[in-house]
Amino acid sequence: MNVSPLAGKPAPRDILVNVPRLITAYYKEVPDPAVPSQRVAFGTSGHRGSAFDAAFNEWHILAITQGICEYRKKQGTDGPLFLGMDTHALSVPALVSALEVLAANGVDVMLAEKDEYTPTPAISHAILTYNRNRKSGLADGIVITPSHNPPESGGFKYNPTNGGPADTTVTGWIEARANELMEQGLRDVRRVPYEKALRSATTHRHDYLNAYVADLGNVIDMAAIRDSKVRLGVDPLGGAGVHYWAPIAEHYGLDLTVVSDVVDPTFSFMTVDWDGRIRMDPSSPYAMQRLIGLKDRFDIAFACDTDHDRHGVVARSTGLLPPNHYLAVSAFYLFQNRPHWNPEIAVGKTVVSSQMIDRVTAKLGRKLYEVPVGFKWFVDGLIDGSLGFVGEESAGATFLRTDGSVWTTDKDGLIPALLAAEITARVGKDPGEVYRGLTAEFGESFSDRVDARATPAEKKLLAKLSPQQVKSRDLAGETIQSILTKAPGNGAAIGGLKVIAEKGWFAARPSGTEDIYKIYAESFRDAKHLQQLIDEAQKIVSAALAGS
Repeated sequence: MNVSPLAGKPAPRDILVNVPRLITAYYKEVPDPAVPSQRVAFGTSGHRGSAFDAAFNEWHILAITQGICEYRKKQGTDGPLFLGMDTHALSVPALVSALEVLAANGVDVMLAEKDEYTPTPAISHAILTYNRNRKSGLADGIVITPSHNPPESGGFKYNPTNGGPADTTVTGWIEARANELMEQGLRDVRRVPYEKALRSATTHRHDYLNAYVADLGNVIDMAAIRDSKVRLGVDPLGGAGVHYWAPIAEHYGLDLTVVSDVVDPTFSFMTVDWDGRIRMDPSSPYAMQRLIGLKDRFDIAFACDTDHDRHGVVARSTGLLPPNHYLAVSAFYLFQNRPHWNPEIAVGKTVVSSQMIDRVTAKLGRKLYEVPVGFKWFVDGLIDGSLGFVGEESAGATFLRTDGSVWTTDKDGLIPALLAAEITARVGKDPGEVYRGLTAEFGESFSDRVDARATPAEKKLLAKLSPQQVKSRDLAGETIQSILTKAPGNGAAIGGLKVIAEKGWFAARPSGTEDIYKIYAESFRDAKHLQQLIDEAQKIVSAALAGS
């Protein structure tokens, strides 16, 4: 991975997105569905792209929304649709386009009061709250966000009645219908002017912010945080939860400082990520330089990405915790401090998350449920209460309420952040100190993720690799114990492969949103062994791709 000389430094003006040109491109560029990169394509978390590339434009949103309306009708979903957006520049025009179609199709839409930005978890929370104890008239939702991706990006994802990310059966149907509508020149898209849509009897307002904030005491021990008087710092990174944190502090009496409440669609306040691009990634030490520099002002500090479904925790003892470290700490703490949780519930993780979680889970005497990348695999277990805590290495997680019932079925960046405060308050140690205790018991983990460029054709090949294509019997000096192309927890294809030896492993899979493939590696020996794993992983993947 070639780290840019700009990494970790304030964003220079010449890399900032030109917002007027971006919005113009949204309306003026017409995608060609005969070009693969310009078609509707749902990755691991919705359709994403940039208007500059004719990959996220008005046509896409009109077609996708019409597809969602038709899917809802097909499924008999006739409750309200909760609609929210983040702070990316393309989110506002996309919301306008979506509402024009939803109103024309007679869908009851719940817009945020005062046009407030809406975090992904607030949408999931609203869907589940509305649907609780209902058998009919169920609600679903749309979240307009490309997550932490660069400022020129747009994103659009559908959450069905279970409140979580739609599975591939659902997104496949919507994707196919949307592309068909584009191929037909949007002939069958129903639409009314925006002002008429706003005045429509089917358009309503919903107080996402206060509904979510008032319920937080049922998932986090807010009294313990308040009474301990721990000093908290939060950087919303200019994201959708920017106006949530002050009400949280006021409602629960917390000593919490919002270090910045600036909203700027160019995200000019960010420090640049590893590759010289701006990303609002709370797990990246390059993007998190502002909060890392303030760590000594607080007992614990945290940040969330643009739609607030990912978290980053900055401990005074260690600085920014790698996501895998904090996931292990969270599982270790929660299963010992939630007495009303069913003793049979399991820990959920993705196949590319740390084996430290496996070791902690075994120590706790709990089951481990290991699935492919994608939060959709956790939804059913969260709803029925069989999964207590779930997480993925990219800093996405959620967990049950204190009574063992479902909180959200999508990633929630706010509650893991607040859990870091609860841990600090109740244990008397910050999460960095707790993790050091885990390494003393289970060994130290060295892990990394490397991104490499890949063409769409190479990504397809990588997703279909088989164990037989790995010719080596050894990995970094150890005998290979197993090669996985399916997840142990549910037998679903992982869209790549994972190679495991005694003291280390690697996994390789294509990105669902960018033209890259990702290599994840972890060693329980040392940093030198980790680098060996990465080097050999790259050779194995290159050889397998060449052979294909």
